[in-house]
Amino acid sequence: MGDIIEAAKRVLTIEAEAVRALIDKIDESFERAVRLILEARGRVVVTGIGKSGLIGKKIASTLASTGTPALFLHPAEGLHGDLGVVMKEDVVIAISNSGETNEVIGILPVIKRMGIRLVAMTGNPSSTLGRASDVVLDVGVREEACPLGLAPTASTTATLAMGDALAVALLLKRGFKEEDFALLHPGGSLGRRLLRVKDLMHTGEAVPLVRRDVLVKDAILEITTKRLGITGVVDERGLLVGVITDGDLRRALEKGDNIISRPVTEAMTTNPKVIECDALAAKALERMEAHSITALFVHDGRKERVPIGIIHIHDLLKAGVV
Repeated sequence: MGDIIEAAKRVLTIEAEAVRALIDKIDESFERAVRLILEARGRVVVTGIGKSGLIGKKIASTLASTGTPALFLHPAEGLHGDLGVVMKEDVVIAISNSGETNEVIGILPVIKRMGIRLVAMTGNPSSTLGRASDVVLDVGVREEACPLGLAPTASTTATLAMGDALAVALLLKRGFKEEDFALLHPGGSLGRRLLRVKDLMHTGEAVPLVRRDVLVKDAILEITTKRLGITGVVDERGLLVGVITDGDLRRALEKGDNIISRPVTEAMTTNPKVIECDALAAKALERMEAHSITALFVHDGRKERVPIGIIHIHDLLKAGVV
């Protein structure tokens, strides 16, 4: 088994070194590629075949999900009509480690005739692809991790990493924010992580609130009616001054306290925990866990003590945030 472990470590070492070597290749060419894409009025069309094509699909997907409209074009299909998806305002990113891949080279004349800007990702900048390109991103590696030197391994890893660097640089230049990311990822775990409190909170009549001049029995009725195990207590200006939970009531009753007819102010907890409506739902969960509570009153970010909603841990559970 020792030889297997050593072989695996060798692969990871070679691929890590291949990615590390890219750092010195991030230069003016990389900046030009970013500017070229930013200035384009169209999309980014990524093309490549074989393992490079698979990497290209991932790069196109990453670009599209981070604010740069992109799609993948199979070069062989492009030679048989699919080049029709490419428009003059687009930028093409062509991937070929050798820079001499027949299918990729085959579509270059059409790209050049249409005046489309071309970015090459290649391990051979002096290749046919490299010479035909407006910008060359050198993704060459010293060696492949494959002991035969045949299967694309370190070279595809380096290309993927360069694509990620390009996508992140573009993301930063576009000012792409969390809410933009959430808009493009409405489903799955990413979408759930990026839900906002305002997306899940209860509002209007569903928010349990009583005035501070009522009795505890009135607070119990509100807790029971709204079915969230809590009610907020507000003053005559509508400012949140406290909360009462069903747990507070149980603990008081266990002590033998006759609190039913007492003023609500004698039973409430002051300085309740709140959260802004634009905060991530995951942040609400974090705050609940930190304070061992199951609900937070929500404010609009301007008036912290004016409750506009409430979010319960059950809401987070139902949305899959937990």
